[in-house]
Amino acid sequence: MTKTILLTGASGFIGKNIKKSFLSEKYVLLTPSSMELNVADDVSVDDFFRKNKVDIVIHGAGKPGHRNAKDPTNIFLTNTKMFFNLEKHKQKYEKMLVLGSGAIYDMRNYRPKVREENFGDFIPVDEHGFCKYVCGQTIEHSSNIYDLRIFGIFGKYEDYAIRFISNAICKTLFDQPITIRQNRYFDFLDVDDLMPVLEWFTENTPRHHAYNITPDNAVTLYDVACMVREISGKNHLAIKVAQEGIALEYSGTNGRLRREMPDLTLTPLRKSIEKLYLWYAGNQYLIDRNLLLFDK
Repeated sequence: MTKTILLTGASGFIGKNIKKSFLSEKYVLLTPSSMELNVADDVSVDDFFRKNKVDIVIHGAGKPGHRNAKDPTNIFLTNTKMFFNLEKHKQKYEKMLVLGSGAIYDMRNYRPKVREENFGDFIPVDEHGFCKYVCGQTIEHSSNIYDLRIFGIFGKYEDYAIRFISNAICKTLFDQPITIRQNRYFDFLDVDDLMPVLEWFTENTPRHHAYNITPDNAVTLYDVACMVREISGKNHLAIKVAQEGIALEYSGTNGRLRREMPDLTLTPLRKSIEKLYLWYAGNQYLIDRNLLLFDK
């Protein structure tokens, strides 16, 4: 029987990539708009589950709190309501896969290659991280909910005005210098590499309820900038770093994931950037140059 997957946040960066991946051919994807399903409204969610049979929930919806967000208010309230409105119906689906975040480990206390077992060592003070923390506590004690903690993920359809790799690529296309607020080590995952992970979690019963979804090695933003510049063939372009020093590393160990998925193959970073560069170069008409003229 083909599984039916409810995908929330289908209009977002990761959601769009899921819809265009092989997952849309293997499974029946339900991708309601916010008008059709308001995940933050319990009545709307109740009504959806009453009318639809769902095997798997991939929860990717969320009110953003990043520096490009149109409305950064009520992030905690809105996002926790979304999670618990779906969690309420846990008896009606096989499992829920939450597209989580490394923010759960507290941005003030990031450490290199943080482990899943470090969850709870610190309580995040920012709304985004605290929401992940509260939901994570429930997930740890659930029977069929799994937290996929994604750190840095990049690819087509992300917000190129603020997301580092896409921003750097777009700036080189318009002969602008690549800018970095402060150098740091970072985990960057090709969004296409997330798809076999979602497939595995859909088809199998994981041993744990939380997994860091990260590459094997972290890389500095400066090294990524150099890679982008080299791929662009515009080595004359400057790379400007606003603040000296190295910020806290944002990376997680993926040992737990690899023990479950020993055959997981991740795309080398340079190959992923080359692929994304070609996509932007072929869709340059989609880029608003004015969004690249100042750093948010």
